[in-house]
Amino acid sequence: MTVQHHVRVYKSAEDLPREEQLAFKIAQVAADPVEVDADVIDMIINRVIDNASVAAASLTRAPIVSARAQALDHPVSRGGAGASIFGLDEERTSPEWAAWANGVAVRELDYHDTFLAAEYSHPGDNIPPILAVAQHVGKDGNALVRGIATGYEIQMDLVRGISLHKHKIDHVAHIGPSAAAGIGTLLGLDAETIYQAVSQGLHTTTATRQSRKGEISTWKAHAPAFAGKMAVEAVDRAMRGQTSPSPIYEGEDGVIAWMLDGPDASYLVPLPAPGETKRAILDSYTKEHSAEYQAQAWIDLARKLGNENPALRDPANIASIVLHTSHHTHYVIGSGANDPQKYDPNASRETLDHSIPYIFAVALQDGAWHHVDSYAPERAGRADTVELWNKITTAEDAEWTRRYHSEDPDEKAFGGRVEITLTDGSTVVDEIAVADAHPLGARPFARADYIRKFRTLAEPVLEEAEIERFLDLAQRLPELSVDEVRELNIIAKPGLLDGIESPRGLF
Repeated sequence: MTVQHHVRVYKSAEDLPREEQLAFKIAQVAADPVEVDADVIDMIINRVIDNASVAAASLTRAPIVSARAQALDHPVSRGGAGASIFGLDEERTSPEWAAWANGVAVRELDYHDTFLAAEYSHPGDNIPPILAVAQHVGKDGNALVRGIATGYEIQMDLVRGISLHKHKIDHVAHIGPSAAAGIGTLLGLDAETIYQAVSQGLHTTTATRQSRKGEISTWKAHAPAFAGKMAVEAVDRAMRGQTSPSPIYEGEDGVIAWMLDGPDASYLVPLPAPGETKRAILDSYTKEHSAEYQAQAWIDLARKLGNENPALRDPANIASIVLHTSHHTHYVIGSGANDPQKYDPNASRETLDHSIPYIFAVALQDGAWHHVDSYAPERAGRADTVELWNKITTAEDAEWTRRYHSEDPDEKAFGGRVEITLTDGSTVVDEIAVADAHPLGARPFARADYIRKFRTLAEPVLEEAEIERFLDLAQRLPELSVDEVRELNIIAKPGLLDGIESPRGLF
């Protein structure tokens, strides 16, 4: 049975035994040698495939080229065989740099899984650092599965209990501890060592949300990879007997006291009880479309409306479009953010995928969404799209905010109600609660959908034999040998990456 752990700030003069600290409780969950349930294994396989899908589609994009070049400039460290880099065959690098390069590739298109509660998250960001360490030290598929289950569990439990965005702290601060815990499970470390790594993982990954505000830069893709890289390094330090700031969550000069809700803070963080299996991954959901998760349902509704009534695609017929939605959607990706960049046809891709007015306009006009074409500069700059786009605003609706935060999975929602006022005075009103691909949506994603997504995104950059090789390995994940885990990578078509100039830096 899940245990709700009360977390608050303690003055230095107060006694807070190590065993009562949240970081230690996380470590105890990671060290608990429970097996992984069959349905959890099945979903982990889905997410390994999903991560590879979006990484494949990103192999030639500038942030990945840069991160891959940095990784290649670092040789394999002495403690193991090294880890593979997405797209490359024989080349290996030190595990923290593989976590970095592969983490950027997974996040670049904002196209993998999501979990939203008190905080926001992409729990698939845990997979690159855990896999990199598994390849480096020589762990089999069963150990890898157990590590990934822990990474998902800890990140999602922290997301359920502790809001970061409310205080403008980036959500990757929950990845440092979760990835460190997952690596601890993978390696079979004791709770004391994992505790030190979890504390260090949090301490080094707290940063502001400016990376997701205004003109959004390429750092958005690097931020979770940085957290994964820090987690690998934190585990390394802890294994060498080094200690970390403590208590990192509850201390009077700790993260909660000075970065979050302050000295009077009070949280409840759910964690599995001793002996309880880790099942959090089953509550997460992936993306059918390459855009911020809160945009998923709106894309589905927009394409439906445009296909049913093509007249809605012509801005000459539209007086206004108002999306009544949750607080988060309104203030983070909607007009409530007060970011003029969200209406700028020259904005970066990273900015456009955080602009629901833009996304709704394009999906309405095109009746579809594409991870490249829908963000192309010529698409964003099309005159009729810009005109329609500027007629779209968002408004916070209390009921949709309540449903967004609901703990009841049957009513939790990420969509809203659209009111389209036409120039003739008539209106079109419709609503959607969850994306079509959501477990409660019109077409929930299953294994066949993950494989189809992988094939669609991988076919331009991987040979057919390579696609089949990877899918075979991924679908046998818990049975993989040490050598097979080291082959769990995607290798680009011959010559695909050869002509890409790698940027030079310090290394």
